This record gives sequence, structure tokens and C-alpha cells, in this order.
Amino acid sequence: MDATAWSLVALIVFLGLVVYLKVPGMVAKGLDDRTAKIRDELDEARRLREEAQSLLAEFQGKRKQAEKEAEEIVAAAKREASALADDAAKKTAEFVKRRTALAEQKIEQAEASALAEVRSSAVDMAIAAAETLVSGKMTAAKSNDLIKQSIAEVKSKLN
Repeated sequence: MDATAWSLVALIVFLGLVVYLKVPGMVAKGLDDRTAKIRDELDEARRLREEAQSLLAEFQGKRKQAEKEAEEIVAAAKREASALADDAAKKTAEFVKRRTALAEQKIEQAEASALAEVRSSAVDMAIAAAETLVSGKMTAAKSNDLIKQSIAEVKSKLN
């Protein structure tokens, strides 16, 4: 027998041995196991991706909600600041109005006091002048009547 025949016999024996030991089944089983493992890993990756997308959507929702709350807080702060400014302006205007009224009242009192003082001084001077003039020219009885009449006239004009 030549070498080609021996090669054919060896090949047949080898193939027989491979079939006898169930090598194709083991290879198929190994490939099936590996396919199942890859499929499980893909399923796990898909599940993790969906979970990550869910978490991302949740965090985006929370971020939007936080932004909305921040805007509401800023708007409320602006409203409060505006209200405080308006209140301060009103209180300042009221204070100025009260102080102005008080100053005007004090001015009126000072004017009235000064006018009364001037009138009093004028009456006193008129009485003294009249007394001096009358005492020099008139008799006592006539001068008393004239003084009383002058005092009554001045009092009536002051009132």
C-alpha cells in the first residue's frame, strides 16, 4: 500500500474516532452555550440600556422640575421685593406728609404767637401813648372816659 492509501485510512480512522468521541456534538454544544451566553449578555445590555434611559428621563424630569421651582422662587422673590419697595415708598411718603403737616402746624402756631405778641405790644403802646396825650390835655374825668373808650375800640378791633 502506498502513502496515499495510508493517508486515507488514517483520515477515516481519525474521522471515526472524532464521531465516536462525539466531538461534533461537543463543538455544537460549546457553540450553543456560547450563543446562549452572548444572547444573555445582549439581553442584560438591553435591560441596562432601558434602565439607563429610564433613569435619564427621570433625572431630566427632576431637572426640569427643579428649574421650574427655581423660576418660581425667583419670581416670588421679585414680587416680595417689589411689595417691600412699594411699602417703603408709601411709608416714606406718609412720613414726609406727617412731617410737613407738623412743620406747617408749628409755622402757623409761631405766626399766631407772633401776631398776638405784636397786637399785644401795639395795644400796650397805643394805651401808653393815649395815656400820655390825654393826661397832659384833659381833665381826670374826661381822660378816664376817653381811655376806656380807646381800650374798648382796640379790643374790639383785635377780636
